[in-house]
Amino acid sequence: MHIVFLSHEYPLWSSGGIGTFLQTLGRSLVTKGHKVSIVGPGVKSQEEVLNDQGVVLFRLKKNPLPGPNFIYNAFAINKKLRELDQKDPIAIVEASELGLAFINSRLAAKKVIRLHGGHHFFAEAENRGINWRRGALEKRSFKKADAFIAGTKYVLNHTGKYLSYHTAAVSVIPNPIQTDVAIPKVEVDQNLILFAGTICEKKGVRQLIQAFKLAREKRPSLILELYGREWFYPDGRSYEQSLRSELSKDHFEHVRFMGPVSRPKLDKAYASAAVCVFPSHMETQGLVSLEAMLLEKPVIFSKYGPGPETIDHEQDGLLADVYDPADIASKIEWVLNNPDAAGAMGKRARKKVKSKFDLEKVREQNVAFYRSLIQ
Repeated sequence: MHIVFLSHEYPLWSSGGIGTFLQTLGRSLVTKGHKVSIVGPGVKSQEEVLNDQGVVLFRLKKNPLPGPNFIYNAFAINKKLRELDQKDPIAIVEASELGLAFINSRLAAKKVIRLHGGHHFFAEAENRGINWRRGALEKRSFKKADAFIAGTKYVLNHTGKYLSYHTAAVSVIPNPIQTDVAIPKVEVDQNLILFAGTICEKKGVRQLIQAFKLAREKRPSLILELYGREWFYPDGRSYEQSLRSELSKDHFEHVRFMGPVSRPKLDKAYASAAVCVFPSHMETQGLVSLEAMLLEKPVIFSKYGPGPETIDHEQDGLLADVYDPADIASKIEWVLNNPDAAGAMGKRARKKVKSKFDLEKVREQNVAFYRSLIQ
């Protein structure tokens, strides 16, 4: 099959969870003989064509005209799809929630939307209204889809509150993770608590820092390290700066903002932590939780959203009320006070990730669903 993914995210271009997913699945599809193309808008005056282990990326040239970018990009993407389809007929075109809004309906390929968390989905989590334009475009995109894939039942059901799947085919397929990863041989720091993800409100960073302060009242030697890129407000203020102005100075004692790091470095950081805490307010699945679980770490995740689909509470991780710093702190304390039970929990976590989220297994689930659409 020739499968085309529409995205401006990809690790060779820019960071982002969608890009990481596309690279993981795309490379795996190529190893089984499928042709994978990634098409997205670019930032240079000429089109870039890159090859990432068989995945061919087309980063289209930027808009040279004074008109709106979205009109130019829509025209350029449709033109590239026609070119690719003429050379090797496209079986599947896949995009995120808004990605099909301007795709030409006459393209014969089956059109799939994978629910990564769109405008309607996150509007509630961020306590904001629906932007009329983005909302309308998302509805337009959904109407063009022949099928939908959701990583969790939660994202499927929650999105379905706002947008119709009409009569399209629907499947729940977890996002894959590369599970043939060795656990780094590093010494575990029993005082180290680790977070990974964007440093922003919806990832629960505020509540984590508040919980950490509570935990340090009983264990003053604790350290909190936060890995990930920082989020900025439209006026240029960083989220960290905003937090520091709103919370007292003692909240930030022993708190280290580490910034984004490579995956190998992050794996070593995971492995050296006593506990990994990801108190996100809203997720479609939660990749960082799986990464840490794969390395046999005790993980604290959200009891809301997709949390119960990721972790069986007290079996392969802990689920906390992510809006309640005291509850997060109590879960951290349990892990630190019960190292043997927490270690056994981590071993069960690795087995679960390798069983449920294994790349080869998930790849074949995707291929089977794609084939069901084109038969």
